[in-house]
Amino acid sequence: MPRRGERNPPKVIAGDPEDTQGFPLLVAEYCEWLAVRGYAPGTIHGHRGSLAWLAGWLAERGVSRPSEVTKPMIDAYQRALYYRRKADGQPLSFRAQHGRLVPVRIFFRWLMRSNRILYNPASEIELPKTEQRLPRAVMSAEEAEQVLACPDLSRPIGVRDRTMLEVLYATGIRRAELVNLTVFGLDIERGTLMVRQGKGKKDRMIPLGQRAGAWCARYLADVRPKFAVEPDDGTLFLTWDGARFSVQTMTDHVRGYVKRSGVGKPGSCHLFRHTMATLMLEGGADIRFIQQMLGHTDISSTQVYTQVSLKALQAVHAATHPGASNQPHSTRHGARLRPASDLAPGAAAGGEDTAEALQNALDAEAQDEQQDLHGQDGKSAA
Repeated sequence: MPRRGERNPPKVIAGDPEDTQGFPLLVAEYCEWLAVRGYAPGTIHGHRGSLAWLAGWLAERGVSRPSEVTKPMIDAYQRALYYRRKADGQPLSFRAQHGRLVPVRIFFRWLMRSNRILYNPASEIELPKTEQRLPRAVMSAEEAEQVLACPDLSRPIGVRDRTMLEVLYATGIRRAELVNLTVFGLDIERGTLMVRQGKGKKDRMIPLGQRAGAWCARYLADVRPKFAVEPDDGTLFLTWDGARFSVQTMTDHVRGYVKRSGVGKPGSCHLFRHTMATLMLEGGADIRFIQQMLGHTDISSTQVYTQVSLKALQAVHAATHPGASNQPHSTRHGARLRPASDLAPGAAAGGEDTAEALQNALDAEAQDEQQDLHGQDGKSAA
């Protein structure tokens, strides 16, 4: 099995492609079952990749059919994931191990329910606890403006790129949602943006803002007509040859501007999503409004990472901790401390939420999107 970049699964499922009880045909049927039930192509691709790793590992041990798999084999495979090392010598993260095992559990459950196997050897898989990590970076408002100022506005491509960055910054939409935007979902007069079939195949209407709306109007009037070719499917942001951006091309494009800006922070499209949520929270936005902007069905998903901003936590710490200031605590302000909800806008709706979790779900979401990215085929020229 290739070790080059753990993100690239084997292209061929190990086993006899003519064996009706072997992994290749059954995995293909399973992927078709997922497609029929409306799972996203990226999700299906991720499941197929995880099962390809499992099939390859089992083939090395002389097992070619799911019906031959036992619970001890599944347990041994889980241990193998724990001890596996990537090309750079680093172990697989618990999140990556979790992502490899979930499709295995669902696959064998499908086999059992469709009477392909007599018992489910993966029914008792205990998934590893995924780590909770802070994002690598979030931009301040000043840093975001630095990135926005990078495109060369004397060129049509620069106007297009500035508009894309403005939309990312204003709305915090996902990169896949950005590349799939259409001119029909943009209402500049009302200042709204319709995201069609976002993650989970859900539509949502979100505010665009005056500034991003003005840039969209300029792009639609002066630039897009130069890029569009017939038949025009209405895709909002086009490459110079009239094609839709691929997700990877969009990622590379935005990352280039982040690097060029000199802010010194890693990231691309998702960096703007982190930033939008953080700055809105610091500005006093209710967590429910951030939930709507981000497209989370369950508010608990938003609460995981949009809880109390770091700046708000610093304000509470400075006002309440006797050792936080050089000034004696007894002489500071000489008044009762304001409620924490006044010092930390947005905190009241989040209950006892903590600052570091402001970004955790976005970080997890970025990991999920990275897996979904592998279901995208090819690149488009910028």
